Amino acid sequence: MSAQPWERYESQCLLPDKEQQTLLVDWNNTATEYSQDLCIHQQFEIQAAKTPDAIALIFADQQLSYQQLSDRANAVAHHLRSLGVSPDVPVGICIERSLEMVVGILGILKAGGAYVPLDPGYPKEHLAFILEDAQVPVLLTQAYLVARLPAHQAQIVCLDSDENTWSQESTENPINQTTPENLAYIIYTSGSTGQPKGVLITHKNLVHSTSARITYYQEPVRSFLLVPSFAFDSSVACIFWTLCQGGNLVLIKEGSQKDIWQLAKAIAKHQISHWLSVPSLYSALLAHIDPSELVSLSTVIVAAETCSSELVERHRQLLPSTSLFNEYGPTEGTVWSSVYDCQNHDLTTPVPIGRAIANTQVYLLNSYSQLVPIGVPGELHISGGGVAKGYLNRPELTAQKFIPNLFSNEPSDRLYKTGDLARYLPDGNIEFLGRSDRQVKLRGYRIELTEIEAVLLQHPLVREAVVIVREEDSGSKRLVAYVVSKQTLAPTKGEFQNFLKQKLPEYMIPTTFVILDTLPLTPNGKVDRRNLSAPEQAQSEEEKMAQILKLLETLSEDEVKAMLSQKKLRC
Repeated sequence: MSAQPWERYESQCLLPDKEQQTLLVDWNNTATEYSQDLCIHQQFEIQAAKTPDAIALIFADQQLSYQQLSDRANAVAHHLRSLGVSPDVPVGICIERSLEMVVGILGILKAGGAYVPLDPGYPKEHLAFILEDAQVPVLLTQAYLVARLPAHQAQIVCLDSDENTWSQESTENPINQTTPENLAYIIYTSGSTGQPKGVLITHKNLVHSTSARITYYQEPVRSFLLVPSFAFDSSVACIFWTLCQGGNLVLIKEGSQKDIWQLAKAIAKHQISHWLSVPSLYSALLAHIDPSELVSLSTVIVAAETCSSELVERHRQLLPSTSLFNEYGPTEGTVWSSVYDCQNHDLTTPVPIGRAIANTQVYLLNSYSQLVPIGVPGELHISGGGVAKGYLNRPELTAQKFIPNLFSNEPSDRLYKTGDLARYLPDGNIEFLGRSDRQVKLRGYRIELTEIEAVLLQHPLVREAVVIVREEDSGSKRLVAYVVSKQTLAPTKGEFQNFLKQKLPEYMIPTTFVILDTLPLTPNGKVDRRNLSAPEQAQSEEEKMAQILKLLETLSEDEVKAMLSQKKLRC
């Protein structure tokens, strides 16, 4: 380490030398060789050259070999270059699950651009913000989706209806213009300001993440079922791990990815070997599907939510020959940063998030950026090849979250402050403890509760709003909004949800709304979230009706008629 950073750190650190050695060196000794000079599409091209006739992509009754997929992606890439796409140019892609979705992603990368995924199911206002923030000059989509798109300045290329145009281009690999430092994709995550933020991931980041998977997981991918939305970063693992290792990537029709019966049918039909999803979805699969339909699975990965010991136990009972892994990682760490093999897990203890993956270091620090002792909670910081470039158009937030790494010899090395609390266990595994802020994970999606609150406050009849996550006795979680209305008769749940659906994705819409006269406060004037009443303790429909009748008693007949005619009276 350079003298100055080390001296600054050592002057404050109170840990014994042996424990420092364990935390800084022994448990972070993850160096592994991989091709750092390649871009991700070049890794795919190498695989396509090795296995040109192998099946790369399956959707419904359609399929493409590696050669066919590469040829189609090359044609798209040449067409995009003719439209001005070059390294670091963001290219939007708003496409439902289909062959075109993967062709489009690879085409953008081969052209040199960075793909910006836009889920067609997101509200227009959400899509409009991303298109404006990323300033995409070109947008790949499908003809039937054009009407759903918001107003924008991008040039549209419909990969279905415009096929006669782009398919005339060369099918040769374009001359590579991209370096590992150029952007591969920009994925938007929930932001605390009320607007999502774009995470900048480079080819270096993505090659690192993909290579680490190939190194760690012993079972090579034969067939991978893509479950997550391509606007969610877990999709990155499914797509590029599969296509860089010679497996076939299986896509099912839009909407079916939420139907466990359709998922089970696809697993059995395509003999899926690898699965990645949130724990709750995998738990539902085990609860309702006959294990005989899942026996092709050799590797199951759960991520983005807390994995319970109960799930591990049920997995062992039903699929004893299938390996189960628990992954952890923020979008800013390029999908994953640590992993835990659940095979020998002690079911009486919480499931850890494991150890750092290849070429990644994890540090647990206190508020003074000092290492915390083994067993003591600290904020989880990540360094290594997966740490993102930063946030698009957010220099202040980038500087706040991506900080110099005082534990490294490299002056340019950075740490990403995750905001997650964790502790090291004596065996070197890490136990996730929760968040240090108001960010939550729900059904695998990262959600800033303050973003939902900010949008709720845009409603003309909302004076104050607080959103929390409540956990049911069953273990399931839901978003609950507490609202103080500007008028006696507040909007209904349906009206609130319709308002939010215009601005937020479905997974950010609260399922319950509680109307309060005032929000409970702590002695220092802050909202006392611990004293927010449970929804079942909130005002009942009978109480609401009594409130309405009481109001009616104070009004004249003409005033009641006037309110009814203006539709101001509702319950």
